[in-house]
Amino acid sequence: MLIAGGLAYYAGVVMAGDWRTASRESAGIAPDPATIREAVVQVYVARAWSWRGAFGVHSWIAVKPTGAPTFTVYEVIGWRAYHGMSVLSINGRAPDGRWFGAEPEIIVDLRGGGIDEVIKDIDGAARDYPHAHEYRVWPGPNSNTFTAFVARRVPELRLDLPPTAIGKDYLPNGDLFARAPSGTGYQFSLFGLFGVLVGAEEGLEINLLGLTFGIDPMNFALKLPAVGRVGPSGS
Repeated sequence: MLIAGGLAYYAGVVMAGDWRTASRESAGIAPDPATIREAVVQVYVARAWSWRGAFGVHSWIAVKPTGAPTFTVYEVIGWRAYHGMSVLSINGRAPDGRWFGAEPEIIVDLRGGGIDEVIKDIDGAARDYPHAHEYRVWPGPNSNTFTAFVARRVPELRLDLPPTAIGKDYLPNGDLFARAPSGTGYQFSLFGLFGVLVGAEEGLEINLLGLTFGIDPMNFALKLPAVGRVGPSGS
């Protein structure tokens, strides 16, 4: 019932409208570089555009080194592949910009001392992404594959992507085993179609055909396809 309700909600809300007029404006939740000098790293998710939003989210990473006047956003954008471009986009858009109308949510927020080194590691990992000229909505590689790839290379993020981040379990280079994106466990994945993940941050996750089912005992939360996290720390 929860999954059916989630699908019905997003079919009526996220899928409505025209992408050409959908808002990409700031949601007003990122710090203003003009008033904050410290280094900042944030990871965002927002429901994907059109029918994809009924099932999943788009994710991206935003960074601001100490004293920098603007943020830099790292993300994978699928349409770029259709024009023969690299899907990896490194740009200066609003870090908390709405994803074609969908409100973003911050799932990682790191600031202060030592974060400049983390930003350098993020930049290096992003530029090493092995699927820069390949994109598949399902089961990957897609925007969530990219974010998870960077997180595995930068364990300081301790990134726990939501169960709606379809593609996060697609392991690059055909690998079957890898660290969990949070760096606190390990996972097995068969081309993003079937797998198991166990981590202190993520809990236990089962991936069936790209859909995540799981339990996070540390936070008393369930993880369900389409709906996301259900529990005290869920949204």
